[in-house]
Amino acid sequence: MDQLEKQVTEWAEENEGKAVRLLKRLIGEKSTYQKEFTAQAVVLEKLRQFDMAIDVWEPSVKQLKEHPYFISDREDFNESPNIVAVKKGAGGGRSLILNGHIDVVPEGNPAAWTYEPFLAVEKDGKIYGRGSTDMKGGNTALLFALEALDACGITLKGDVLFQSVVDEECGGAGTLSAVMRGYKADGALIPEPTNLKLFVKQQGSMWFRITVRGLSAHGGTRYEGVSAIEKSLHVITALKELENVRNARIKDPLYQDVPIPVPINIGTVHGGSWPSSVADRVTIEGRCGIAPNEKPEDVKEELTNWLKDLEYQDEWFKHHPVETEWFGAQWLPNDLKDGHPLISSLESSYEKIKEAKPVHEASPWGTDGGLLHHAGQTPVIVFGPGEVKAAHQANEYIEIRALIDAAKIISLFIMEWCGIAEGGEPADKGIEG
Repeated sequence: MDQLEKQVTEWAEENEGKAVRLLKRLIGEKSTYQKEFTAQAVVLEKLRQFDMAIDVWEPSVKQLKEHPYFISDREDFNESPNIVAVKKGAGGGRSLILNGHIDVVPEGNPAAWTYEPFLAVEKDGKIYGRGSTDMKGGNTALLFALEALDACGITLKGDVLFQSVVDEECGGAGTLSAVMRGYKADGALIPEPTNLKLFVKQQGSMWFRITVRGLSAHGGTRYEGVSAIEKSLHVITALKELENVRNARIKDPLYQDVPIPVPINIGTVHGGSWPSSVADRVTIEGRCGIAPNEKPEDVKEELTNWLKDLEYQDEWFKHHPVETEWFGAQWLPNDLKDGHPLISSLESSYEKIKEAKPVHEASPWGTDGGLLHHAGQTPVIVFGPGEVKAAHQANEYIEIRALIDAAKIISLFIMEWCGIAEGGEPADKGIEG
């Protein structure tokens, strides 16, 4: 580790409290669906401490609908602004996007929480609160890394584009809007909770809705009807069988520790209207995973054709085939090829801080990386603090040590990827957080 790197990492270690205070402020703003405004105000306030060109806008649904990758039920983005801040480099270096989403999932049952979900609590080296791991901890690591570089007077060759986007939990419209606004780079890092592992591949996913038809009748003479609930059991079994077939094809060693690399999850089942009536309609909603090397349209076709074969198991489906639609959200897969310089640069930075080689894995969940790659032609690596097992759960938390380590690794990664301009000597210009 050279002098500049040492000064940056020492500054981050000595100023841990600034990162903790920022994360607590972000958690305290309830940035659930369509309520991202106040949390973005905290981000904006922080960015104004740095010499960056800041762009704030509310994505346009009208414009987004012009893009083939836009899939969302959202009607507008009022009070849900995106933020992109650009730090221009001195020239001659590679550009980098640092992308994090500000939206969080709802808290669920408040009674399941030990602490108030949106009142950040620090205890035993952890910070509890909704969004601490997914992914305000990652966002804080990005901002803290930028602050460390700024405080130490580091001048980069390449441009850095920090993005705080909305709507990731519903399909990524915020990131897509940033791409359509012209923000692209030579590489990108997304600090989703990887437990400080390098996720070089991510699966995608899509939401589906399957409608199963039956024939209504009085419950007392149910034999005169056809229960859509009973028929739906055939559909659920078929989906399970398809899941087995699809996952048996995956031989990638990066998925060797993932029990089901591309799951088909059934999230909701709705059917029937009266206890004494035979149900004539059932809807099944779920999520279908997309392998890193697959195209969404191919996965859709496979699932649709698989369900068409139900007619060979049950005559009913020959005359009343299930109806399949894709709705709500879609996350594109991403596959960063072996030997890509994003990987080697992040590996080098990781080893300087952790004094060990990082673990490589493939993500079993989707990120905005697929959009950055497919829509923005920007290669992406996913790396951040926190563990996904704590995300979307009651008592979500992040370890402070992991947060600081991630920020230090990311700061060195930025320096290596973008390059240090000549004359970028370290300076002592601490900034209050």
